[in-house]
Amino acid sequence: MDQSLESTKKTHYSRLFRRFTFLTMVCSLAPLLLAGWAINTHYSKFARERMEKTLQTRVDYHRKIIEFFLEENRTQLDFIIRTHSMASLIENDLLNHIFKTINSDSWIMTDIGIIGENGDHLAYVGPYDLIDKNYSATFWFKEVMEKGSYTSDMFMGFRKEPHFVMAVIKNEGGHRWILRATINTDWFRSLVENVRIGKTGDVYILNSEGIYQTTPGSGGQIMTLASGFEAGIHDDLKFRFLETGDKDVKTRKIVCETWLKDPKWLLVVRMDENELFEEVRHANRATMFSLHLSALIILIVTVFITRHMVSVIKKRDNEVEGMSRQLMQTGKLASIGELSAGVAHEINNPLAIIMTECQLLQDAEKTKPITDETLGEQFSGSLNQIDTQVRRCKHITRNLMKFARRTKSVIETVDMNVFLKEVIDLMEREAKSDGISFKSIMDDELKPILSDPSQLQQVFLNLINNAIAAHEDKGYGMITIATRPAKDKTGIVITVEDTGSGINNQNIDKIFDPFFTTKSPGQGTGLGLSICYSIVKQLGGDIAVESDIGKGTLFTLTFPLKPPEDLMKQQ
Repeated sequence: MDQSLESTKKTHYSRLFRRFTFLTMVCSLAPLLLAGWAINTHYSKFARERMEKTLQTRVDYHRKIIEFFLEENRTQLDFIIRTHSMASLIENDLLNHIFKTINSDSWIMTDIGIIGENGDHLAYVGPYDLIDKNYSATFWFKEVMEKGSYTSDMFMGFRKEPHFVMAVIKNEGGHRWILRATINTDWFRSLVENVRIGKTGDVYILNSEGIYQTTPGSGGQIMTLASGFEAGIHDDLKFRFLETGDKDVKTRKIVCETWLKDPKWLLVVRMDENELFEEVRHANRATMFSLHLSALIILIVTVFITRHMVSVIKKRDNEVEGMSRQLMQTGKLASIGELSAGVAHEINNPLAIIMTECQLLQDAEKTKPITDETLGEQFSGSLNQIDTQVRRCKHITRNLMKFARRTKSVIETVDMNVFLKEVIDLMEREAKSDGISFKSIMDDELKPILSDPSQLQQVFLNLINNAIAAHEDKGYGMITIATRPAKDKTGIVITVEDTGSGINNQNIDKIFDPFFTTKSPGQGTGLGLSICYSIVKQLGGDIAVESDIGKGTLFTLTFPLKPPEDLMKQQ
């Protein structure tokens, strides 16, 4: 039964621990996760927008630089053709002078030439042998003759290498002629490609058909068709995502595109999405680490707090159970006390009559003795036996009355060390006759207490008598009485320990019950320890017992320095 009850309690506390832990974790983690998710979502969105805005700004700035470069060279050609005649440019090596002046700081133009309306070269300055070439059949010649000004896409031409040209036309004296310049391809590519955006950023230019006008940093060749090209001219910057790589290893790239005004070239900046949003991912990782760490700390703290709470509840439950047992004990004592008072009162009346009648018989026997000697002896012995048993019954009823009714206590200052030595001296002779010795361990710093010495004497005489009786089968032993201050310094602790036969576990919870005794019939009434318990409680103290079969019993009594207020008021 006890094991089943203990198992039920363990199950209850385990369930309580799990429930408290779960509720605390939910109440703690739910707001944390919700706040973390909201902050992370807001920050991720803000950071991605910021990264995209930064990339957009750099791309737009780079577009303006390229457009400015192209516009500057076109403006130079327009200025030359407006301020000079064809004849002046051809004569006196003026074209060569202008070419050197333009390239004085950087080798921007590869060559420059004047072409007639029939497509023949009229003048040429540059590293290639092109003076005898006719351009009437070339696409750019037709475009410039039609539009008046033209910037071509990259093409191979007569020189068999990628390049692009700028050309402007002038009508002079009824004839048209063209000033054409070839932009240095390497210089232009360096202008476009050498702008690095991160470690994986590629910058390149496509024409309207998706043909590379410059060489991208990773993969692809100039004048080849770009993969993933999306046709359609738009005015603003555009973001899109592109997956590159083989089937096993794919890389997701973010592409930012913007069209140049003239020519209609597409400036493309492409970089790995992971690199662009690395800061965002780093922040997300830091946030997740913080959330997990916080959750772990909350879990650990929750476990410790819950364990402490459950232990406190368990302790309180044990205290409540102890109080319940004490209340039950007190209730039983009260009930038995009332019954004992009634029984003692009812028994005392016939006992008084018996004693009176016995006395009358004794007086009659003395007045007129029985002549038969044998009968006289038997009669006298019977009367003596009646008197002895009546006195024994009166002693029992007197104990019952003491147990049932509280006599008025006389509160005095008691030095427990001196008091206990007197009790030991009183009982030492009786104990020695049974081969039992006393050992006293008295604390010299023990404070005196306010209590009732007569009731204290009854308590300790009962305990010592029981300790002596516990050595009945041994014929030898020791009774140790010790004193010490209580841990909280508000009282004293007295222990009475014997080396007797001990009390078994089945009986140890019953020893304070009235009329419970383990002695043989006629050897005890079972009221001694009940009276001790009642007196100790009345004086504001407590009594506890520990016992080990064959080794002995230890009674621990605690008394306050001052008795309860209600007891003091009775003085």
